[in-house]
Amino acid sequence: MKVVAFERSLQGTGASRRLRNSGKTPGIVYGAGAETQLVELDHNALWHALKKEVFHSSILDLEIGGKSQQVLLRDVQYHPFRQLVLHVDFQRVDAKKKLHTKVPLHFMNQETNPAVKLSSAVISHVVNELEIECLPSALPEFIEVDLAKIEAGQSVHAKDIPLPAGVALVAHVEAENPVVASATIPAGAVSESDAAAAEGETPAA
Repeated sequence: MKVVAFERSLQGTGASRRLRNSGKTPGIVYGAGAETQLVELDHNALWHALKKEVFHSSILDLEIGGKSQQVLLRDVQYHPFRQLVLHVDFQRVDAKKKLHTKVPLHFMNQETNPAVKLSSAVISHVVNELEIECLPSALPEFIEVDLAKIEAGQSVHAKDIPLPAGVALVAHVEAENPVVASATIPAGAVSESDAAAAEGETPAA
């Protein structure tokens, strides 16, 4: 995904306020052994880009002054009650160094799960992203979590999820192995089999 930014020379609260009043958002680009660079971006274009999942989870081609560099979005600061982006941070990507970043989870086959269809189970998504490490070339836009076979009372943990080639959980996630999704039957829920059995019962004379 391509992102266009422009160099800026002024910094400080007053300069940033004037920049925002003119429809721009201040930001910085850092990392990969190079100097930190001050940039500004068109606010409206940035606002719409931030609504896309891919903008948060993939390597971006950031163009500054006609030159492109690969970056990751690392931080976004929003105004507490206005639809306004106050500041953005981008980190340069080194093709030879592993990234530590969070990747969104896409939950699959929940609607066709037998426990949901037959036992009125409810599947809860406990975690919506996982922190992984990989080389930039192996970074996935998302990771799929197959919920087709989870049964009532069971959970899917981080280490249960097949990861793409070259991708691994970061050390603390590997150690903690958090619950990602769980299936439970709510109190008072009636399964299809129980309902059918109840309909077949004949009241005593």
